[in-house]
Amino acid sequence: MRNFFAFIVVVLIYCSNSLYAQAPVTRPAVTFEIKNLGIATNGSIGGLLTKVHFTPANLNSSTVEASVDVNTINTDNSSRDEHLRSEDFFDVSHYPKMVLKSVAFKHKNGNSFIGVFTLTIKGKAKQIEIPFTVLDKENVFEFKGTFKINRLDFGVGGTSMILSNDVIVNIDCEEKKQDSIPI
Repeated sequence: MRNFFAFIVVVLIYCSNSLYAQAPVTRPAVTFEIKNLGIATNGSIGGLLTKVHFTPANLNSSTVEASVDVNTINTDNSSRDEHLRSEDFFDVSHYPKMVLKSVAFKHKNGNSFIGVFTLTIKGKAKQIEIPFTVLDKENVFEFKGTFKINRLDFGVGGTSMILSNDVIVNIDCEEKKQDSIPI
């Protein structure tokens, strides 16, 4: 019985540290655009969770991790959304999350940076560069970035004459400032 209580205490301590490491996202927005029959089709993905330790003055020690819940994909067309969740595209029953983890950061100028990230979709990981800006507001950091990926690199859908391979992704979120965020 003592071992059981010791185990529970260890789990609670671990979980409280993990929750502390997660900065509250006060305004999450992850949107995308893809051309379908030559017409821009827009959508969003919710459930943004982040772990951010970003210090512009010390980019070598900065880290960013983020994930979104693919089950929340929304293109304002429920039939299309269900098809996107199926095995043909995102296969959310096996791959419910997309994950982004930082590898390195470079300062461009002012509030502009370039991040090298590992993006994992459907179990396939690829390094990408994301140009982004960081605004240091009174109680929050605002992150904005836009990047383009090829959906076929991640096994999302098959070749198509009507659906573009290129997807433009926009990230626009605010995070509450933390005194210290252990990752």
